[in-house]
Formats: sequence, structure tokens, C-alpha cells
Amino acid sequence: MTAFALDALLDADTYSVTDLSLSRVLLMNDARFPWVILVPRRPNCAEWLDFSSDDQQVLLQEQLRVMAVLQELTGAHKLNVANLGNMVRQFHLHIIARFETDVAWPGPVWGQGAREAYSDAEANAFVSALQQALR
Repeated sequence: MTAFALDALLDADTYSVTDLSLSRVLLMNDARFPWVILVPRRPNCAEWLDFSSDDQQVLLQEQLRVMAVLQELTGAHKLNVANLGNMVRQFHLHIIARFETDVAWPGPVWGQGAREAYSDAEANAFVSALQQALR
């Protein structure tokens, strides 16, 4: 059996937050949007259909939990949830807090200007807040 390994592009573009029972929680390194990514720790999965029924249920519960935490921490006007997989085949679920004042509103965040990296202090503070809320 192949072991789980995080895709190199996801690893390069994110900060590690924590591991839930199924998924690794990552923070996208783009300070313009509070953006969390869930990556189920299962090898060779690209689509929801690739997971067992039990894993699908756990993933849905983890998605809802992270959505609630992100909403509470940010006060977002809207939460966008997507799993595209066009650039990274490994299944990963984007949960993005959106605001009517953000640079991409009301359109999608993809292809909207250049990513703005978090400062170390900003990233550490947000990661810490997510960790505390997800305990």
C-alpha cells in the first residue's frame, strides 16, 4: 500500500495547521483571503468517489467543522468551498472566507492578482488561532 504524501505544490504554498482524524489542515499562504485547505490523508485519491463511504462522511464532517471555525474566526460574508484538482491531482478541499470588500469579490479568487504572502507573525497568529479552535 502506498503511504500518504502531501503534494509538493500544496506543501510549498501552505502552512501546516493540524491533522484531524482524516484530513491534514493547511493554511494557504495568501493573506488576501483567509483560506484553509483540507487534504484527506489517503493515497491515490483525486475525487470524492475515490474515498470509502465512511471516509466521505468523515470528510464532510471535517469540512463543516472547518467552515464553522473559519466563519467564527473571520466573520466572513460568504464561505466558498471547492475541490478543483486541475493543478494538483491529489484530492484537496478549499474553504475560503470571502468578504464583499475583498479584491476578487464577487468573482472567484483564482486568477485575481498576485498572491500576497503572510508575514511570519501573521501566519503564526492565524495558524495558532486555527489550532486552538480545532482542538
